[in-house]
Amino acid sequence: MTSTANSNAPDLSVVIACYQEEGHLEDSIQQLTATLDATGRSYELIFLEDKSRDRTADVIRKIVAGKPNFRAVYHEQNVGRGGTVTEGFLLANGTIVGFLDIDLEVHCRFLPSVLAAIDAGADGATAYRHYSVAPRPTALLRHFLSSGYRWLFRTMFDVPFRDPETGFKFFRRDKIVPVVKQTKDKAWFWDSEIMILAHQAGLKLVEVPCRFERRADKQSTVRICRDVWRYLVAIRTFRARQRAERAAQKQKVPAVTRS
Repeated sequence: MTSTANSNAPDLSVVIACYQEEGHLEDSIQQLTATLDATGRSYELIFLEDKSRDRTADVIRKIVAGKPNFRAVYHEQNVGRGGTVTEGFLLANGTIVGFLDIDLEVHCRFLPSVLAAIDAGADGATAYRHYSVAPRPTALLRHFLSSGYRWLFRTMFDVPFRDPETGFKFFRRDKIVPVVKQTKDKAWFWDSEIMILAHQAGLKLVEVPCRFERRADKQSTVRICRDVWRYLVAIRTFRARQRAERAAQKQKVPAVTRS
């Protein structure tokens, strides 16, 4: 692990989960740091390299070199998106902590609006994606599946969110860390899991409208059939876990107070 940090806690910690990001990472970080510098907030970037097969780790080493507010962790084996972001949240020092997908398909220019919602009193704020879909079969299929997942999520879980799986989420660190410690999913369902658990914990969360534009120059790491199946299994596992936890709570015998 490479780790350097400011002696004082920053205003903001941005967790950057990296897997196969070689082609766009350096440019995306330049855009992100320009956006963050313009906010006037102190910040740290926490890179977590999840055992990419390309040169992502080398690019990160170049980016963090000589920058005291950049830290990096290099995994010896692939952990998965959820496990990686969880690790980053637990390493964070900022008053606000969050992450965004570093391909910037939801651009970092929306970050000030998300942070403003937290400044206004929310415990967390996430991007609600409005899509710009290219007329390509794969893009249309992924848009259809994403819309279907939103519908399934609203049907199965009693929460008010319209876009739970967005990769653009920020929270007050003191509020979200106890929730993060309850998460179990190591993969893509983590995005939904953290929203459900945060809502059940009573956190005030808002969705901020943002534009989503899929990059034509980026090869996705998503495998549609495999990942749809894993989502369905993860939903079933999560619901079973919550039922078991509720049953366990009901079986607890209340303590008897003796005079």
